[in-house]
Amino acid sequence: MSWWNILLAVLLSFLPVFELRGGIPLAILTGLSPFLAFLLCTFVNILAILFVFFFLDKIHLWLLSYNWYKRSVNVFFEKAKKRSERVRKNIDNWGMLALTIFVAIPLPGTGAWTGSLIAWLLKINRKKAFFAIALGTILAGVIVTLAVTGLVSLFKIFL
Repeated sequence: MSWWNILLAVLLSFLPVFELRGGIPLAILTGLSPFLAFLLCTFVNILAILFVFFFLDKIHLWLLSYNWYKRSVNVFFEKAKKRSERVRKNIDNWGMLALTIFVAIPLPGTGAWTGSLIAWLLKINRKKAFFAIALGTILAGVIVTLAVTGLVSLFKIFL
């Protein structure tokens, strides 16, 4: 495994949309052990939670003073507010477990980035939200790692 592949797996794990669903498979398929791929990519994805909170608390609020930014993110935040209201109902019923489960499901539109955005929009206590999202990220990492290693093993049978 080259450093380039590791760097690319780390980058994918940090980026929204791809997150662990992109980083872990790339790391494993290019030669990193499943355990190391899980640790590295999950750690980086958890760092994204802190980045999202920092961005939304500081940089986003500053950028809102610019009309070009305000116009470009307005549509995105309207969609995010609708999604967060659906999650709020589950959080009211299930507590932080709802946020953990939401993040743990490794599908597009869920994950650390979306969970952090929802927690920010709903003004959930940062420490509680961080731990719920981090736990969901760890669970998602386990699911993705097991799925990838299972698929790789399955294909090796036929080769």
